[in-house]
Parts: sequence; structure tokens; C-alpha cells
Amino acid sequence: MSVVKDAVIVAGGLGSRMLPTSAYLPKEALPLVDVPALIHLVLEAANAGASRIHIITSPKKSFDNFFQNNGLYSELRPEVSEALFSPFSGLEFHIHVQNEPLGLGHALMQSLSAINGPFIVLLGDNIITRDFSSITNFKPSDASKKLVMAYEEFSLPCAGIYSLPELEVVNYGVVRLDNDRITEVVEKPNQSDAPSNKVLCGRYIFAENSLDLLTNVFSVVDYGEMQTIELQKYWMESIGYVAVDLSEYQWYDSGNPLSWLKAQIDYGLRNLDYAPELKTWLIDRLK
Repeated sequence: MSVVKDAVIVAGGLGSRMLPTSAYLPKEALPLVDVPALIHLVLEAANAGASRIHIITSPKKSFDNFFQNNGLYSELRPEVSEALFSPFSGLEFHIHVQNEPLGLGHALMQSLSAINGPFIVLLGDNIITRDFSSITNFKPSDASKKLVMAYEEFSLPCAGIYSLPELEVVNYGVVRLDNDRITEVVEKPNQSDAPSNKVLCGRYIFAENSLDLLTNVFSVVDYGEMQTIELQKYWMESIGYVAVDLSEYQWYDSGNPLSWLKAQIDYGLRNLDYAPELKTWLIDRLK
């Protein structure tokens, strides 16, 4: 049985790069073709063994519609997987409001008083999956499950990493590796200064001492939005920080309109519900 029972989905950002859409609804509510991003993340966390889901949101965001009983809709589409209408069944939910956008560390602190033990962190605008199953037999991503397996093997905090073309790494936190250990994270380096082509990709397992460290060592007053980078650096230099390579997955980002448009097309081309007709239409459209 998994020792990681809590998952934190960070969905508190302002979503400024997705305006005007994000002025009307949270970007985490946007569908990846036919399933909302938040549902992908909740089901991924549950698939990894988490039973307590913490959602970090902001004062202007509301996910109320997600927590209603939507089971009646299954009568309209009985062929759709029941899990997609009742994704919260059997899970315990906690909503935490981050009143000021002071970075990831500050966001996590809103939930940590309700967490006892290691916990999964999923960034709300990142979907990482290698499952492209039909909505009639939906399979959640096992990306977080892979991190949990690493945590259970090593009992150390973990981070998901992803291989990118060298030209793209300048936009991310780039890691230096010693076998399967992360020894350095360089934030948005110049291409010539990047220690590798492996970047952090929005999946973590943080250790149970995170609250103490973020409160007493790496406070937002002293470190600002760099809190979590310093926290990860602390683990690298002390107990060790495990890299879990997720490069065989597809990584979709709803952070801006173009990346999300590409995600829709790529996911559609890999999903048997839509791939044949979509591919035919695209070939014809691009003539």
C-alpha cells in the first residue's frame, strides 16, 4: 500500500497568458479534447494511490461545478466511462485559497497544515500522459504513480524530468544529473549554460518536512518565489533528490493558447475516438 496519500494540485495562478479565456473560467477547467484538465489530474493522483486531494486556488477562481454530483449525466451518455462523471468518488477533497500570487512554495504552504507525510505535487496547467484511451474506457495517466514507486524505493523526494530539444530548455528549470540524482537546477539558463536537455516538468513528491523548511528556513519573506528552488537545493545537498524520467510520456501545457492548441491536435491524433477522422480532415485541410 502506498505511503503517499496526499496530492496537491496547484491551480492558483492568474493565468494571464491564457487571457481572455482565463478571465471567464479557470484554465484548469479547459478540456483536453473531451476531458477537463483538472479531471485528468485528479484521476492521475488517485491512480497513484492518493486518497486526499488538495486543490490550491485563488480568490477569483471557482471549481464549484466540479464537486457536484454529475452522475445523472451518465444517463445521457451511458457509453462514457462512469469515472468521468464521478471522478471524486471515494476521495477526500480540500480546497485551499492562495490570496496572493507569491509562488509555488507559498501556494503549497496553504495546504501543508492539513498534510502529514510525503505528498505528490501536480502543477495544474501540465498534463503528462501516455494513455490515449477512449472515453468509453478512460485510463488515467500513471506519471505520478511512477514517482510514487520511486519514492517507495528510495524514501527520498522526487521530481519528474523531461527531455526537450536544446533550443527549448531556456524556458524551464534545467537539471544536472548524477545517475538518477538531481544535483543542480538552473532556472531558464542560456542555451550554452544549460547543464543538460532535461527539465523539471511539473510533477514532484515533496518530503514531509516541507512545511517546517518553508516556514522556518526558506520563508517567502526571505526567498520570495524562489522558495521551492531553495527547498529542492536543500534536498540535493543533504539527503538526495531523485530524478524520475517521464520523457516517454506526452507533456501538454495549457499555459498559453498556442501550446494548448497543439495539445488538442496531438491528443486527438493519438486518441482512437477521433484519430481517423481528424487525420483525414487535417491532411485535406493542409493541401
